[in-house]
Amino acid sequence: MSMAQVIRAAMKKQGVTVSQLSRQLGCTTQNISGKMRRDNFRESELQEIAAAIGCRFEGRFISEETGKPVE
Repeated sequence: MSMAQVIRAAMKKQGVTVSQLSRQLGCTTQNISGKMRRDNFRESELQEIAAAIGCRFEGRFISEETGKPVE
């Protein structure tokens, strides 16, 4: 599973839209959509994305609520 797919799964599980995520990160929806399409993320961006959607990043997304990996 690509990192973009993992992010989408985590967003869906947490009920976060791309628009909400982009607002949380202070960037445009187009920017997030482009990164997802290219599957191109720095680790620091993954940590920011995870925090914005209520997860933590440990090389994968872990739900803060359940403590389980999002798959």
